Order: sequence, then structure tokens, then C-alpha cells
Amino acid sequence: MVNAVLDKVLNGLMTRYKERVPDVAAVINALIKEKVIKDVAEIENDHIAFRTIGVPHLGIQSLEKIFLYYGYRRMDHYFFPAKKLDAYWYAPPLPQYPRIFISELRVKELSENAQRIIHAYTDEVTADPVDSINLDDAAAVDTFLHSGLWSIPTVEDYEALAAETEYAAWVIYNRYYLNHFTVSVHNLKDGYNTLSDFNQFLERNGFTMNDSGGKIKISADGNLLQSSTVAEMIDATFANGIAHRISGSYVEFAERKVLPQYSSLPSSEIKREHRREGFEAANADKIFESTYASQTGKR
Repeated sequence: MVNAVLDKVLNGLMTRYKERVPDVAAVINALIKEKVIKDVAEIENDHIAFRTIGVPHLGIQSLEKIFLYYGYRRMDHYFFPAKKLDAYWYAPPLPQYPRIFISELRVKELSENAQRIIHAYTDEVTADPVDSINLDDAAAVDTFLHSGLWSIPTVEDYEALAAETEYAAWVIYNRYYLNHFTVSVHNLKDGYNTLSDFNQFLERNGFTMNDSGGKIKISADGNLLQSSTVAEMIDATFANGIAHRISGSYVEFAERKVLPQYSSLPSSEIKREHRREGFEAANADKIFESTYASQTGKR
């Protein structure tokens, strides 16, 4: 029962994400065109990510309840001091499901003005909204994850937040919309199964890459490599019907190398548990910037 509901929740997330992020279909179509895959089902989703705001009734402690209910397990904590963020990753109940990464803004560390703006919206939420959802009802969960939890912000509030923390501005408008999904490149065919080769494929197909910290972000142990496209700008409608272009979502790519103790295994026998697990704060810190103006200005 739970796995069937989780399937529907994840499908709902990916369906709406694809509608909002044309790069997703463009990457898939390019892979099909170059005969790397026959259809999207062949792509392994390494992880999906959400952004949240650390205020009463919301944040990680609220959103994680959905995925813990479906059998995910909370794993390592990460701290991003410069961006004022906390995050956890969650291991899936079965290996065919993506990992989940949930980050949260440390609101109390922002300026008084930024806190005032955020609370002007989030104070509308007076109880943990997840507590009122029937988590066995996939449609109800899907609706929740794609609904506004607070009023649509004004352009002025959005831009005031963006001047201090682009993360806060992104969340105050986009809420829980999926921030990104991640292609596992190591399971693709030769010529595409390293991040170096895959990035070349992306660039020759016209994709703009996040180059903060380098186009390939490499973990300290060298076993987790990540890259991402630059988020596309979308037409957003703010309070009073005012239109304004803002940063949307993006696509990430990950290469998890086989751990040294399994290096002698034939490639046909290598499974998820034989590869580098978890995440890397230094990598993620730069991936966050895929929605920042310093990157989106390059599209």
C-alpha cells in the first residue's frame, strides 16, 4: 500500500516538475537522439530536493513527515554557514526510489527586515499542515506539495528578500515545488557514464552549466561528482497580478564512484550499495547557486 502511494506521489512531483522545467524534456530528448537511452524509464533518479523555511509549523520537521511515513530514513545533517541553511538527506525504503534532500533556511539568523517579510507570509500557517493530510491519499499529498501555504508575495517583498538571500526569495514564491531532480550518469552507457563526458554531451547540446566552484563539483574523497544546469527563468505572477521573471528549477547530474573495497566487482554486479553514498556539503553549497542571479544571468 505504502509503496503504491509513494509511486503516485513521486510521479506527481515529476510530472509537474517536467511541466515547469523544459530542460528536463530537453535532456531526455537529447539522450534519446544520441541513442543513449530509448525512453525516460532508463534514467535512474539519484535524488530529488526540496527547499523549506525554518519557522514554526514548517521547515524540515514538517515536510520530512511525509517521506518518513513512506519508509524513508533521515541520514546525515549538513550545515551551510554562508547561506544560513541546514539540510538532511533521506535514504529510500527500496533502492529503486530516489534519495531525498531537504534544506531549511535559518530564518532567525537573517536581518530583522528579512525576518519580518518572511513571517508576514508564513505566520498565516498556524499549525503543521502535514498533520492534517491523509498520507495514504496520494492525491491529497500531491495537492499539498503543489499548493501555496501562504499568500502570493509582492514583487517588492520578493526582491527585498533576494537582495539578502536568494534562497529565501525562491522559497517564498515557489513554496514546495520540486527544486531539482538528478540524473545518475554512472549507469549510462560508455561515453556518457562519467560526469566529464556527460557535461560535454550537455554543452554540445546547448545547455548552460552552473560553473560556481567549477562545472564539476567534487567531494573531498573524490567519489561524488556533481554538476547542474542553470535554472531557467520563468514568468511569475505576484500579488495584484504583477508579472515578473524569476528563477525556476534546474536539473542536476551525479556520478557516484564505486567504493575501493568493491573495485574488483564486474560492472554487471555493481549495485547502488557498492557506490559512494550520501552527499557533500561543499558540493551542495555550489549546486544551490543554480537558481542564483550570478548563474541565471548566463542563460
